[in-house]
Amino acid sequence: MVVAALVDRIGSGLWASVSVLYFTYVSALTVTEIGTLAATAGAVGIAGAPLAGRIADRLPLTRVLVATQLARSLASLALLTTDNYVLLLAYSAVGSFGDRASSVLTKLYATRVAGPDRVRYQALHRTVANAGWALGGLTAAAALAVGSRDAYQWLLLGDALSFVACALIALRCGEPPSPSRRVAASTDVPHAIKRANPWRDRTYLAYVTTETVLFLDDAVFKIGLPLWIAHTGTAPNGLAPLLMVLNNVMVVVLQVPLARFGATTQAARSLLLPLSAAFALGGVTMAFSATGGPLAATLLLTASAALFTLAEMLHATVSWELSVALAPDTAQGAYLGVHGMAQSAQRSVGPLAVTAAIASGPFGWAAFGSAVALTCIAQHRLVRDLPTRKPEERTGGRPVRRP
Repeated sequence: MVVAALVDRIGSGLWASVSVLYFTYVSALTVTEIGTLAATAGAVGIAGAPLAGRIADRLPLTRVLVATQLARSLASLALLTTDNYVLLLAYSAVGSFGDRASSVLTKLYATRVAGPDRVRYQALHRTVANAGWALGGLTAAAALAVGSRDAYQWLLLGDALSFVACALIALRCGEPPSPSRRVAASTDVPHAIKRANPWRDRTYLAYVTTETVLFLDDAVFKIGLPLWIAHTGTAPNGLAPLLMVLNNVMVVVLQVPLARFGATTQAARSLLLPLSAAFALGGVTMAFSATGGPLAATLLLTASAALFTLAEMLHATVSWELSVALAPDTAQGAYLGVHGMAQSAQRSVGPLAVTAAIASGPFGWAAFGSAVALTCIAQHRLVRDLPTRKPEERTGGRPVRRP
């Protein structure tokens, strides 16, 4: 699965780097059409996580993942066949749906297989995924030097083939034990346990709502930093891609070492406090970056990028552990599917939040960081009653009997 993650992200890096350019130069879409296409596809993708999670509670997980990867491949290949806007929108929506579905399925697989080492697995997975993104982006940059229609099409084809490769890899992976499928097939388990439903779990829904805010670091790097650099005009425009490189390097180097600080449920909850500080300081340094000269702006933006990357890594560890700890074993897929909606929703809310911060000037960024920091504290209080999970107390998602 780690190899599949690398292949997946290499393919996604090929396409994500050039998707806007492809729709502009190959499909001849306008800026408004591209924006509408991206927004619509993102909205459809929100449904991918909960639906895939619920299906994975009933059917073999690896087979569902194979079907999802093949659907992503077909959606990418279909984009090559037409310039019709309605069809491009439909195919993009299918691809977005599959992307969010495969993401939650991969997390669910790790949860069932890694057992007490799930946080460490998550850190390794993110490290490999970021390396894949970087490889895909570098390959795309080299291909774009050609600048031809064929180059864009070959990159999209590479994206489609990466999903086929992921499906083939998933076929070779063993099916993990599934408490939810055993419960669904049992006649001895109480009906109330069988019907565990995340949509009726107010605590979990409140947790997912706070998660949507905490995932905003993604919008900071994809939209906030580049637009802020261009908007203020103080720092050089070439700083934006360098900060993205800094982000990737920090994740690759530090994600695994940081994971040990969130190896248990209570440890992960405790990380919410330094996480809130990282978000708050990131917002403050962004605000002050507009008040000095080019050197000061460069240093402050670099510090801000480092702080938001630290927040990204800490939140990844916290989110992985708490989203599983709050979910009953009998409905892990359904619960993690609902949790996956937080990241999907952020893709719609995030751009609005960071552009509002930019429009408000330096104060906007300070308010942005403070708001996310307060959400961290609210989440810390929300999950205060979680039981302590020690690594040795779980194996493969099942309690270990002790004498």
